[in-house]
This record gives sequence, C-alpha cells and structure tokens, in this order.
Amino acid sequence: MKYTQLGARGPKVSTIGFGAWAIGGMNWGKTDDEVSKRALRIAIENGLTFIDTADVYGFGHSEDLIREVLEEMKVKDKIVVATKAGNDFYNTSSDDDIGYGPIRQNADYDYIISAAEKSLKRLNVEALDILQLHSPDTEKLERDEPWLALEKLKQDGKIKHAGWSVQSFGETTQAFLLDDHKDLLDVIQVRYNLLEREAEKVLFKKSQAYGIGVIVRIPLLFGFLTGKFTQDSTFDAEDHRSMNLSPDKLKTYLSQLEKMQPLYDKYPDQTKAQLALRFCITHPACHVAIPGAKTEQQVLDNIKASDLGGIPEEDIPNV
Repeated sequence: MKYTQLGARGPKVSTIGFGAWAIGGMNWGKTDDEVSKRALRIAIENGLTFIDTADVYGFGHSEDLIREVLEEMKVKDKIVVATKAGNDFYNTSSDDDIGYGPIRQNADYDYIISAAEKSLKRLNVEALDILQLHSPDTEKLERDEPWLALEKLKQDGKIKHAGWSVQSFGETTQAFLLDDHKDLLDVIQVRYNLLEREAEKVLFKKSQAYGIGVIVRIPLLFGFLTGKFTQDSTFDAEDHRSMNLSPDKLKTYLSQLEKMQPLYDKYPDQTKAQLALRFCITHPACHVAIPGAKTEQQVLDNIKASDLGGIPEEDIPNV
C-alpha cells in the first residue's frame, strides 16, 4: 500500500480507501453486517488507512459498524475516518424523498453542528478526523451558515479537518466556491472516474493552487467499471443503481466504455476495477480513491491498485 498527504493540510492516508456507503445496509441491495465488518478488517490488515462514510449511510449504521471494527482492532488512532453531514434524516417524513429513504438537504448552521455531535457519539471519538458538507445545492452553499458551522466545529476542536463533497455534475459550476472558502477547506470530495472527467477542467486546478486535498468518489461508477454489468442488468427498486445505472444510462456508459478497450488490452493481467482505480490516483490533484466494497474479495482486488500506482498519461484513452 502506498500513502500520501491529503493536500497541504490534511492527514497522511493510503491512496486507496474504503467507501462505506454500501455497508450501511441501504440503497445497495442486501448486505450482511458480519461480511461488511470482515471486509473492513481485511482492508485495515492490508494497510488501508482511510475510510469514507456519512451519517446518512444506513441512517447511522455505517458509522456504527466502523466504530465497532476500529474498537475491536484497537486502531482508532491509526485510521482516518471522513464522514459527512447535510442530508437530514432526523427530521423528515417519507414525503421528503423518493429513492434514498426519507431525507432532505439541510445546510443550516444549527443542523450541521447537531449532526456532527451525533456522528461524534456514533464513532465514539472526541474529534472527527474530517467532516464534509454532503453535496449541497449551490444556493445553500452561497449562504454563510454551513461554512460558519464548519469553522465553529474546527475552532471548538470537534473536527480536525473541514471538507466539502462537491455535488455530482457540479464539478465546474460549483468550483468558484473554492475561491471563497480556500482558507477553511482542507479537503474536497469529487465525482471522478474513467468516463466522467469534468473535474479536470477547473476544479482540480483550483484545488492544486490552494493545496486542498482531493478524495475521489464513484471511482468505479457504481460498479459499472468493474465490467460486471450489461445492457440487461437490472436492480431492485430500493437500490439506487436502478436510477444511476438505468437502462438509458447503461446504454450511454457502455458506448463510452468501448473507448477504454486499448487500456484493457495494454494491461491484460490487471482487472478492470484495478485500472479504473489506478486512473483515479493518476492525476496529481487526486490523493485517495474510495471504491465501495461489501466483501473481502472486493477489498483485496481494490487495494492492489495502490501498489500499481498511476497509469502513464499516454496509455489513458480520451473520452
């Protein structure tokens, strides 16, 4: 496993992390807590030091499982856990959302403070390693409240590093916010993968200029870039992939994927997942990729990408 500094002010982390949305037990199909915890253990035993979660993943369940494993292994001081706040599942009804459970965006000052306090209790720590605003709409981020909440939490020692998860497909339209909050933000989280490279246009240039660490989410495009889905793949209604990998989107992605064949041919001894992850840690702005994993085998396949390192620029096909 290779390690890097997460930006100029962030902690040292493994270049491949553990995305803990799926182990929350919602939105990703059926999960088994014991299998999930074994996956976390094997990741840590093999040198992984970065876990990304959110309070809304399983409505607190992902954070609970992470705490259990870190306490059982006695490694809480060795693992960086990044969580998120801003998707309110505490004060909602079933009318507030369709597809992800009853949630709504909430970037109010008092809400962010209270959500952070609840995550502190679930993770059983005195300070959160990283707290990220969870992909709010631009209009909410143009208000002072969420940023003042992060600043207050940092001043009070409740969070070690302040972060922001950039809204999917807002990588360029929201980039101006880095200019306004570059002194507060230590890290950002960005949607970026072989087929979706919008972040390269503006956002990565700004993050590098400001020394802000970059966490790459959706590096496997919800599992699509592992090569296991076809045009006929379907998902249960409660699985978010029924929307994010709908038949229309699968058709588009499969068409784009054909352009990646030269890359796969160049490295026939590596899995498609490994090559997708290697791509995500190739760009100099990117520090850690956080593929989701539910099983030990998925973890072992993912973490090999760290030692393989980035891909030579000339081997990366255009999209």
